[in-house]
Amino acid sequence: MKIHRFTPTHYFNTIGSHEPVLHIAPGDTVITTTVDAHGQDAADRTVTAGPNPMTGPFYIEGAEPGDTLVVRIERLIPNRATGWGRPGLAHNVVDPTDVAALPSRQELAIWRIDPVQGRVYLQEPMGKLGAFSLPLQPMIGCFGVAPADGQAISTATSGEYGGNMDYNGYGEGVTAYFPVFQPGALFHLGDGHAWQGDGEISGTGVETSFEMQFSVDLRKGQPSGWPRGENATHIFTAGNARPLDQAVQHATSEMLRWLQADYGFSAQEANLLLGYAVEYSVGNMFDPAYTMICKIAKRWLPRN
Repeated sequence: MKIHRFTPTHYFNTIGSHEPVLHIAPGDTVITTTVDAHGQDAADRTVTAGPNPMTGPFYIEGAEPGDTLVVRIERLIPNRATGWGRPGLAHNVVDPTDVAALPSRQELAIWRIDPVQGRVYLQEPMGKLGAFSLPLQPMIGCFGVAPADGQAISTATSGEYGGNMDYNGYGEGVTAYFPVFQPGALFHLGDGHAWQGDGEISGTGVETSFEMQFSVDLRKGQPSGWPRGENATHIFTAGNARPLDQAVQHATSEMLRWLQADYGFSAQEANLLLGYAVEYSVGNMFDPAYTMICKIAKRWLPRN
């Protein structure tokens, strides 16, 4: 098991079968940096074009189609003192009659990031919001593995491979799971947010650059169909699609498969558990594919 310190020299605006920047082994840890969604680095310099430039891809030795990649998100640290976002909501989250009254999406709201206080502050007080602040809650907006069939898919969207899911539950201490479609998995990551509300309904979180630390492992010969995750209290699955009901279907079916394959539930037991104990959260509601999260609390799962 090694610790790799990797400094990016270039970035990708697609997630695909790109030439890997580093080969790592299961059990290894990587410490690296990411730029923000506009391609700005820790010094606030624009070093690449958006949207959502990815660091990587990282080639995981031994990863093959039919495996599941395990990614432990160990550390997410904003590495500059400011972030940005848009004050106007996305047009698709309000009634069509209200679109004309929304603020311009060309404007930016600037946030000050205070790691000592553990908060992000709106830099310019705004009317009744006053000196508005929110908790500092770092998360990864866009990450995943190379898709099947040699595809390279824009970092503006998401699919079975992961991508721009913008689920604020992918934070420090979370373990993410991705189906492997290509040799080496080819793991990409970026689009760090210091904070993000549910759904990313303005199309942005508090966008900033990051130092990130993650470790990897493999579940050999244990396939999965859609991204999964695990934190201290829940397991969860992500479905990425549009319309929203299709995203719900993908996430729910993936959870049914997971409960039966890994936790020993019969089909009837898994259906009953989901029917009465499921929790849903919304990921991205702005991009071409929406993200829905299907969650089960660990207290309902059998103890090992």
